[in-house]
Amino acid sequence: MAELEQRLLAKDRRALARVLSWVESGDQRGREMLRALYPRSGRARTIGLTGSPGAGKSTVTNELAKAFRQRGQSVGIVAIDPSSPYTMGAILGDRVRMTELYSDSDVFIRSLASRGALGGLSAATQDVVHVLDAYGKDVILIETVGAGQDEVDIAGAAQTTVLVNTPNMGDEVQTLKAGIMEIADVLAVNKSDLPGADRMVSALKALLSLNPDRGWDPPVVRVVATQGEGTEKLVDACDAHFDELQTSGRLELAELARARQQITALARANVLNQLHTADGEERLTMLATEVASRASDPHSAAAAWLAGS
Repeated sequence: MAELEQRLLAKDRRALARVLSWVESGDQRGREMLRALYPRSGRARTIGLTGSPGAGKSTVTNELAKAFRQRGQSVGIVAIDPSSPYTMGAILGDRVRMTELYSDSDVFIRSLASRGALGGLSAATQDVVHVLDAYGKDVILIETVGAGQDEVDIAGAAQTTVLVNTPNMGDEVQTLKAGIMEIADVLAVNKSDLPGADRMVSALKALLSLNPDRGWDPPVVRVVATQGEGTEKLVDACDAHFDELQTSGRLELAELARARQQITALARANVLNQLHTADGEERLTMLATEVASRASDPHSAAAAWLAGS
């Protein structure tokens, strides 16, 4: 294990891939590596990209990676793909869409299956980010599933959240009115060469004016990712937000909030894993039968399941 750790810290991509596989699968060796590597993390900038399916998040992510590379920064990409609700399998199509980055040794792309996790992220996302951080990546881009308004976990996983929008995707206000707008630090209007882009920009600015004051006014940036237009302005907007986090002191507060969120999520997952043993499943079936027959109520049954009685 110590040898593998040293290889990873020496920028051995094969060692990195192996550790990430352990981490994603929940292997005990992955936890041991995380424990060893975690003190070396905390240096990378993290940028999350979210938005509705079809908004062009993968293309925007690809262009952002190229822009950061042109500025001499190494890049890690964590791309979350949706899983089948039946088989939990995923196509991991982002690997196909970002093929031009594979020849760059300073870019590392890792696709993760969501495996049913809500909020647009895989359960292993934060751990993968920590490993890439310890490996020495300067910037880590996190692209979420693209589930829409429920995709708010990215705000707790990244320092800067970019909401990718596109014109003519239906009722702008309906698709943007929920918490997804409140988590955006930068708004990108992709495919802004299409009709309806001006209307989308106006709608976004109107919605932003209704948000509570957060000490930061999210900019709206026009982008045509397929042509590389607007990418530099998008990077500048992300840089400006990170600078504001540092100067205002909010960066440390956000880090504390992220730590609390991950601890809570891991504790919740551990409790569920302990419950879903063979005995736990048998007990759950018995309790469900009681609830279905009205011999017990759901709250009492849940308490009994947790208590193991």
